[in-house]
Amino acid sequence: MKIRSVKHNNRKKAFEIKTSSRTLQFPYSKLDLPPSAADSIDRVYVDKELASEGFTYELKSGKSGTVHIEQVLEYNQDPSYLRDVILYKLTVEAQKRLEKSALSKREIIRRLGTSATQFYRLLDQKDYQTSVDQLLSLLHVLDCDVDLVIRTKTPSHTRAS
Repeated sequence: MKIRSVKHNNRKKAFEIKTSSRTLQFPYSKLDLPPSAADSIDRVYVDKELASEGFTYELKSGKSGTVHIEQVLEYNQDPSYLRDVILYKLTVEAQKRLEKSALSKREIIRRLGTSATQFYRLLDQKDYQTSVDQLLSLLHVLDCDVDLVIRTKTPSHTRAS
């Protein structure tokens, strides 16, 4: 996802990030190098070196920091981003299980009832066109049980680090 524009809002103590489809907020408190009254934000811009997928801010002291769009999406609990994170984790786990499996790839492909091309697409953690059910089927063939755990979210300030 590309960032179209970014500006800082000192009243809200947050950045306002515009993408093609919406405007998102990212608070100063989440920055690695937050501004202060003595060292405020001098300039903020969409970083072309990050292919417009991040922005850089500079403080009056000359120090600077960078924020990637993924940090913004995670903070805003973007549903499509969260889905992609789950897909990524399932794919990486399937890759690990495949390495340890005694089954041949040909046998796994046969059990899935799919093509070799589709099988290798399933194993590509950068392919977000994969469906969760396809990965669950693969993990099942690899003799894994996958449990979905739903719990009440704990406030971030009380989580143990």
